[in-house]
Amino acid sequence: MRAAPVLAAPVSALCLENVGVMRYEEFISMIISLDYTQPLSDEHVTVTDTAFVNVPVRLYIPRRTSEAPRRAVIYFHGGGFCFGSFKQRAFDFLNRWTANKLDAVVVGMDYRLAPQHHFPAQFEDGITAVKYFLQDEILRKYGVDPTRVAISGDSSGGTLAAAVTQQVQIDPEVKHKLKLQALLYPGLQVIDTSLPSHRDNEHGVVLTRDIAIKLVSLFFTKDEALPQAMRKNQHMPVESRHLFQFVNWSTLLPDKYRKDHEYTEPVLGKSAYSLPALMDPRALPLLADDARLQHLPRTYILTCQYDVLRDDGIMYVSRLQNVGVPVSHDHVEDGIHGALSYMTSPLYLQLGLRIKDMYVSWMDKNL
Repeated sequence: MRAAPVLAAPVSALCLENVGVMRYEEFISMIISLDYTQPLSDEHVTVTDTAFVNVPVRLYIPRRTSEAPRRAVIYFHGGGFCFGSFKQRAFDFLNRWTANKLDAVVVGMDYRLAPQHHFPAQFEDGITAVKYFLQDEILRKYGVDPTRVAISGDSSGGTLAAAVTQQVQIDPEVKHKLKLQALLYPGLQVIDTSLPSHRDNEHGVVLTRDIAIKLVSLFFTKDEALPQAMRKNQHMPVESRHLFQFVNWSTLLPDKYRKDHEYTEPVLGKSAYSLPALMDPRALPLLADDARLQHLPRTYILTCQYDVLRDDGIMYVSRLQNVGVPVSHDHVEDGIHGALSYMTSPLYLQLGLRIKDMYVSWMDKNL
């Protein structure tokens, strides 16, 4: 892909949808598929595509000999739940780099995509594959130290990584727990669609507020009533009021992000139907109560200033700190959403490369 088509793709997709030629997510998926890579091994890493149960994965196993079991990193790609794959050039590069730098086994995970598959399909794929990998016999097969396994993901992949981690850490069937989680500009809630970051970055680079609402709506349903209600912040049912404390940005955001914005609570009970998934922490990890969060491992969260999802990550930092979970937070002042997707040919975005280095460096020091 050349630079111009990559940058013009969102605009082109919206134009095609508006004239009825092709849906936005279908066009973006088509463009992204042109960027897919094959599982090519190199002098440092053996790369293979396989499946954990029925979930596609790409394995990166260092070639150098190791006397001791290796660390492992499980990575979920971003793409608004509607597109993307570990096959994309940028994610293949990131996972290959991670395996080489950390001398670690890296597992790139794919999951079923919306709108063909709605929640909880994505979560079910994630938890199924992670629990499979954490079995003694599978860890031994790939030479992995069961006490040094991390999970990570960017954007919607960060959503899934956070949700899967919450479940794994309290699941009595899972013997080996995750040592770390790393969430890169994750989306973690949709209860409130009028956060300061939504207002500041309504017309953001790569991800606008409207596109974010479109994609997360498709994660749940094809019913156009949901995105219409979300744009007005009037989509939550009356019975969700008890969850608002978990996403109240007036108490969870530091002053520098609240700025001069005034907090107004979303309007409840306005939507024509009730969608229970909107209150499910498996879909929206920021909705988990404190008792659930207390079990989480050491956490890394990276947020970007020019990102509609910025405040989700920052509020999660606050909530984890409040329950005593060790958290490292990197905030990239010149950052934009999805920067990791543009760090390979043809753009070689330095911002993406910088975020990659910050993430991998933290992993190396803590895993």
